[in-house]
Amino acid sequence: MGALSRLLSLYPVDTALDIRCHFGAPWVLDHPAEPAGVAPYHLVVSGGGWLDVGGQRGIAVQAGDILLFPHGTPHRLHTGDASARPPMQRVAEGEQLVRVFENGGPGAATDILCGRLEFGAGPHHPLLAALPELVHVRTAGRDDFAGLQGLMAMLRVETAAVRPGGRAVVSQLASALFALLMRAWLEQASAMPGLFALLAEPRLQAALQAMLAEPERPWTLEELAGLCHMSRATFARVFGKVAGDTPAAVLTHTRMAKAASLLAQGRLPVGQIAEQVGYQSEAAFNRVFKRSYGIGPGAYRRGAAPAQP
Repeated sequence: MGALSRLLSLYPVDTALDIRCHFGAPWVLDHPAEPAGVAPYHLVVSGGGWLDVGGQRGIAVQAGDILLFPHGTPHRLHTGDASARPPMQRVAEGEQLVRVFENGGPGAATDILCGRLEFGAGPHHPLLAALPELVHVRTAGRDDFAGLQGLMAMLRVETAAVRPGGRAVVSQLASALFALLMRAWLEQASAMPGLFALLAEPRLQAALQAMLAEPERPWTLEELAGLCHMSRATFARVFGKVAGDTPAAVLTHTRMAKAASLLAQGRLPVGQIAEQVGYQSEAAFNRVFKRSYGIGPGAYRRGAAPAQP
């Protein structure tokens, strides 16, 4: 299993796709700020416009673009002539898999699918901390992004009309979106932050793979450096420069992510989970988990447990 696959398996994300917008120019789509841990996204399946987010204005958006806002930052998609825009209205005719909005604008048409990713650890989620304000992937003209292009095309077809099994199909396709998006972003971006920078640094791959594969092991700096054929000092310097954190901190994040997953499954006692992620003392594990997630293991388990019918 590759490092990206291991990383994503440690940090599961709930994905939903629930809105489809059919707009004719001029149009404006304002998205308010989201709560911590909720990351809205937009798939531009046809047409295009402009994006304003944070201090950035007038980012060109075109068909095939995917826009993800990991920190729930408020943003605006538009065609640049907001003053003359027709009002947006929900189409409520017949059964629908997603909510459909139209504006009846007379100009060029744009079709956008909208949804959200929900990261269970909220603001404490290490993947969120490693992502920028905007993840913008352009798939147009990229044969190497054929998987994402195909996924967008299938979502467009499945949300256009109610078909047998449609909800299950849309749910499964949306679930694959985050992994494909992260892979494409890693291949497209010129600079990576945090955990993702480690994925892009060949010199550190052996250490990262080892920590992800066996987070419970008491890895020493010397052992990790040896895996990368570096001295202890060189490894610590390179790792810190790339990841912006120490190997010990990344190992702790990995252990806590595995613990959170085991807690959510609800089967093992906390003490056994502590041992499985490398802690002989349950009290020590509880302290580190609370520092990482803001709540203790018991409270996390109760919050992650599925509602009983």
